[in-house]
Amino acid sequence: MPEMPEVEILARHLRPLLRGKTIRGVRVCRERVTRPTPPRELERRLTGARFKNLSRRGKYLLFEFQSKRSRETFSALGHLGMAGRMFVALKKEKLPRHTAVVFDLGGRNLVYEDLRYFGRMTLDLSPIDALGPEASELSPTGFFRALKRSGQAIKVKLLDQSLIAGVGNIYASEALFRARISPKLAANRLTKEQAARLLAATREVLNEAIKFGSTVPLKTMSGKSDALFYYHNDGEGYYEKRLRVYDRAGKPCLKCGTQIRQIVQGARSTYYCPKCQR
Repeated sequence: MPEMPEVEILARHLRPLLRGKTIRGVRVCRERVTRPTPPRELERRLTGARFKNLSRRGKYLLFEFQSKRSRETFSALGHLGMAGRMFVALKKEKLPRHTAVVFDLGGRNLVYEDLRYFGRMTLDLSPIDALGPEASELSPTGFFRALKRSGQAIKVKLLDQSLIAGVGNIYASEALFRARISPKLAANRLTKEQAARLLAATREVLNEAIKFGSTVPLKTMSGKSDALFYYHNDGEGYYEKRLRVYDRAGKPCLKCGTQIRQIVQGARSTYYCPKCQR
């Protein structure tokens, strides 16, 4: 599932491509992705509207529009679900099989493709209300106090979007390793110093992931598509090569050589070093 860094990368990429563009038409191919907004309502509100801005909140994309009729501004919410993509393609190109929504921009289309149909493109903004602060906005003291209210394992608690918006399974494991904290430790047992260290590590792994790209390379439909999503922007390769514990079960720890272990917490795989993260 795309996590905060991947969504931030996508927002930064699409923003200059969409800003100022007028939507000439909207076609909903998979009705369930617009819920609870009726497909016809999405089409009616967005047709003729102009893209003003694109930002990110947690793992959500926030599209800001200006209405053609009243000049009022309104927003739409996008979520990539488990395996979604959004990209700008030439209009003459064939649409992917799992296209969910198509926005006609004139000579090009903004395509939302959702392979598993767990994503969203809707006018309902209520999911944003349930999100906690971004990692960059949370203070060490506030983080420590929030952890004191939970007896969950710290790895499971890190995935709680009301605690920190945007942190997912990959970067939770990576942050705990860098902070030298066991994923099994109850959240309310972390010391103030450990909580501060974990928050700093979380910010570090998220910022590094944004800087170096993503964990998975994208295979575009064709060389003509502006279909960038997962990518790297340095000569060192994909961010996948920079992961220290995630998906490295059975391999030696890059720090001490101990074999990396894999356990299941909250129905998600956790990776950690039993020596570095006692």
